[in-house]
Amino acid sequence: MPALTPQEVQNRLSSLPEWRIESGELTRTFAFKGFVAALGFVNRVGEAAEAAGHHPDIDIRYNKVRLALVTHDAGGLTAKDFDLAVQANTLA
Repeated sequence: MPALTPQEVQNRLSSLPEWRIESGELTRTFAFKGFVAALGFVNRVGEAAEAAGHHPDIDIRYNKVRLALVTHDAGGLTAKDFDLAVQANTLA
């Protein structure tokens, strides 16, 4: 899957207002009521990521979960990253 152009990234990012581009990665931090709720979200995202064959970097800090998406083998952001971001929003 080819990397998106900077314009394509900006176009897709406009439909994901809580997501940001940081160091070439598509990122968002989700906040939950507590640790168990955060873990539940991580498990749901993990299942979606496994089904898609596309795995985010996940950082858990008590009730906050940061996801970072990038398609390493494409050398940048691809449709896979944005598709998983949309799924993560739904799973939150």
